[in-house]
Amino acid sequence: MRTDSFWKKVLEELFADFLKFFFPDIHKDIDFSKGYQFLDKEFQKISKESKTGRKIVDKLVKVFLKDGQEKWLLIHIEIQAQREKEFARRMFTYNYRIFDRYQKETISLALLTDRDARYRPNEFRIKRWGFECLFKFPLVKIIDYIDYEFDKDKNPFSLLVQAFLTTMETQGDDLSRYRWKREFILQMQKSGVSNETLFRVHKFIEWIMVLPEALDKQLYYEIKQLEEPEEMSVLTIAEREGMKKGRKEGMEKGRKEGIEKGRREGIERGQIIGLQNAIEILMEAKFGKVEPSFRSKLVEINSSQKLKKILFELEESADFPEFRKRLAEKKLI
Repeated sequence: MRTDSFWKKVLEELFADFLKFFFPDIHKDIDFSKGYQFLDKEFQKISKESKTGRKIVDKLVKVFLKDGQEKWLLIHIEIQAQREKEFARRMFTYNYRIFDRYQKETISLALLTDRDARYRPNEFRIKRWGFECLFKFPLVKIIDYIDYEFDKDKNPFSLLVQAFLTTMETQGDDLSRYRWKREFILQMQKSGVSNETLFRVHKFIEWIMVLPEALDKQLYYEIKQLEEPEEMSVLTIAEREGMKKGRKEGMEKGRKEGIEKGRREGIERGQIIGLQNAIEILMEAKFGKVEPSFRSKLVEINSSQKLKKILFELEESADFPEFRKRLAEKKLI
């Protein structure tokens, strides 16, 4: 699951919350009233000069301490599914290059989102003939928060980490992901944080917690039905910001680049499965259950157009007998 740019974006938008959640001792010493500055261009120059292998997501931030001192924080956000042998060495290389260029105290931090609990490369050491150089840095891992009491923490990163862990857990299980995402969005609106922050959190969730198109549309439909008229929900904000436009532009780009027949067939199959899942979920929400006989007939349907018609009739039906009658009249099942 490649989510480098997503973490980078949310870090920029919620930097103070990031430190408060993952590195609280550092957060309490920083004077945020004096502001802070991301030094992307400066760091790009340093990383290009350093022969450290492939590029990863790194941020260099200038902050001020409450005691009046000035510090530089080099924050590495490493997004990868496997071990990397030279990670600590690269952290060391970047740290001394920044210190050498700016002659400022440099603090290196690392956040790892891989699944390997044993992989914790938080130090780089050189030791020979009486010489010793030890470089250690604070490191946190997302998987360490699996048993975290998220509901007791109002920090936006509590929501983000919970969503990220659940995305890992529900990989390959669209129905479970749909149910969790639906409940999470509803609870998120009651969290007490500002609409602006909620929108940022929601964008992150949309980026990482991908659903099939049919389930995605069904989720939007359900949330809108539950939304209070006088309130502006997270989904309403997202809609206003052009989520649909972005999806349309992405599809248009794909068409221009050309999609082979096999890919088209794969997309069609994905839509069919997504529609089947959406029908089952909505039936559970409206009627409480899905009869096994109906499910067996549903999985035999290989037409997305027919499934869309069934979904429409389901949305219009007040109860299961009416739904079954509508399907019989229109010979859909």
